Amino acid sequence: MDEQTKSKARMHALQNALKFNGKANPGAVIGKILAENPELKQDVGVISKEIAAIVTEVNSLSSDQQQSELNSFGPIEEKKEAKEKDIFDFLEIKPGEKIKTAFPPEPSKYPHIGHAKAIILNHELAKKHKGKFYLRFEDTNPELVEKEFYKIHLENYKWLGIIPDKVDIVSDFMEDLYKYAEKFVKEGNAFVCYCAPETMKENRQNCVECECRKKSGIEDWEKLFKAKEGTCVLRLKGNMQSNNTTLKDPVIFRIIDKPHARQKKKYRLWPNYDFENGIMDGIEGITHRLRTKEFELRNELQRLIQKFAGFPETKIYEFARFNLEGVESSGRIIREKVQKKELLGWDDPSLTTLVALRRRGFLPETVKEFVLSTGITKHESVLTWDDLIVHNRRILDKRCSRYFFVEGPKMIHIKDAPKQEVELKLHPEMPEKGVRKFKTESDFYITEKDLVEIKEGKIIRLMDCLNFIKKGDDFVFDSLDYARYKANGDRIIHWLPVEKGLVNVEILMPNKEIRKGLAEPDVKKLKVNDIVQFARFGFCRLDKKEKEKLIFWYTHG
Repeated sequence: MDEQTKSKARMHALQNALKFNGKANPGAVIGKILAENPELKQDVGVISKEIAAIVTEVNSLSSDQQQSELNSFGPIEEKKEAKEKDIFDFLEIKPGEKIKTAFPPEPSKYPHIGHAKAIILNHELAKKHKGKFYLRFEDTNPELVEKEFYKIHLENYKWLGIIPDKVDIVSDFMEDLYKYAEKFVKEGNAFVCYCAPETMKENRQNCVECECRKKSGIEDWEKLFKAKEGTCVLRLKGNMQSNNTTLKDPVIFRIIDKPHARQKKKYRLWPNYDFENGIMDGIEGITHRLRTKEFELRNELQRLIQKFAGFPETKIYEFARFNLEGVESSGRIIREKVQKKELLGWDDPSLTTLVALRRRGFLPETVKEFVLSTGITKHESVLTWDDLIVHNRRILDKRCSRYFFVEGPKMIHIKDAPKQEVELKLHPEMPEKGVRKFKTESDFYITEKDLVEIKEGKIIRLMDCLNFIKKGDDFVFDSLDYARYKANGDRIIHWLPVEKGLVNVEILMPNKEIRKGLAEPDVKKLKVNDIVQFARFGFCRLDKKEKEKLIFWYTHG
């Protein structure tokens, strides 16, 4: 961002903070800036980082400081709140128009954040217009479909808060699909092709119609059900002269003898993606669908299939995928890495599968907010973990309890330290959450890193406890007064009293490193899946409770 835009962002952050108890929302500020400068959308990743930094600075100010700085911008023209532009306006849906949307995953792998964007957009569009949303399992390739993934997809989407109005499984509609295929053959819009795959490929490249196109009839369709795998296929009569390669007499049915995950050996003649996708949209009455751009070329073919079947055309809009920098999203590659033990599983903390995000400590609200913030555009964008984290941190910061975790604990003795009962808030802005209480004397645990960085003669403060000074090899009590530390202190560190009941903790980091240390006794009360903030360390989700230790997954800082 240039300096003028940064200044505008700071002004919006100050306004937003004063409106919401001193805490600005990065998403709201980003929205204002992009509304004023739409061309910045292509750099949304960079913009998000810079705005997050500005919001952090603004939120650290007192309300008086925020108001004073906002006043320095001079009189701000109060504009009437314009009607917020809806991301679906481009579809030009008329009031009262009946809307039915669908999301059609293949049950062959775990859904990731890219799937989340497509399902959220289609679900939101249906909700906005009081329509229906269908989840459709496209399971017509027995070589890829695995039984476990039907349930896995449903559970993941339920976690996102998405409950479909109807769940369809395409393999349950095989007789309907056969009926339409037969109709195509009878009406001269499809033919059985006996050409070798190499010949078919060469003919398509050279825009040459094969002889089967002219000779095939309904008797060939009937023979197809008993033919050997690989000897023949059903092809659509498209347009061999088209510049769109998907229209060059594509295959719409093929024989696969591998047993199906659900249907077993009941069927062996299976439709390909384009045929079943177009026909199922028609059977279900889907009016609109939003999907990623890799399907764009197939749009014309699927509309032709709907035309031959006699269905109204589904209105489809393709949007660009977004990629998170350095994150693997290919199901095939992830599967291979899991098998080679290069990843812990589909929920490895380095991945953006929904199971991984959930286990790491990202919230469903975060995923929804994040994918909607990327907009509906045909421009590819590469985002970073930081772009996703900024949304999650804002939500977690408001609700997570705070605790002390001391990594690599080292004991120090502070001479003349008074006995105290120290009371610390579970959340700085939510008194209703309650407090944690510690009894302290002279012995404390601090992190090895903090111990190494303590300088001779400098006042160090144990957070909300006391001040001390290093003198030679000794640590000596200085005072309890925070004002004295504020005037002359060097740094504030967290701590734990040396006492019984401290909890052994291990934290799995995204790079698979395991951090070990001690946490305060109250963490024993946590339940698996609880997310907390360890002071000066970061947000962590409790993954497992063992007899001798608690195991957390690091969410982010």
